[in-house]
Amino acid sequence: MNTAMPQPAFRFDCPGRETLEQLADKWSVMVLACLLVTPLRFNAIKRNLEGVSQKALTQCLRRLERNGIIARTVIVRSPIAVEYRITPLGLRLKEPIQLLCAWTLDNQRAIAKARETFDRETA
Repeated sequence: MNTAMPQPAFRFDCPGRETLEQLADKWSVMVLACLLVTPLRFNAIKRNLEGVSQKALTQCLRRLERNGIIARTVIVRSPIAVEYRITPLGLRLKEPIQLLCAWTLDNQRAIAKARETFDRETA
């Protein structure tokens, strides 16, 4: 994988910028981390993401679906249910998401220490 950051990705008119902005939003990585494990219904995703509002989750899921990263399937039964799953395109994000989640967990102490130092020095 080429790790050099392509500068055009930062330009306002870059088509990929919108996708990068979405993937870096508050909920997308966590939604994708949940869906990488198994397809889930809306309420199951909501239960996994403590603190997400119904509106924020709906918006996040719609953007991910619009970008082809997840798919929405209506399950016809009583009552009708909707399930979300990762698409083949979304599966290409599996390794980066797993690495980011692992990095976050592995570095919590260092992050907490950095925050304490920053807060103390800027108080």
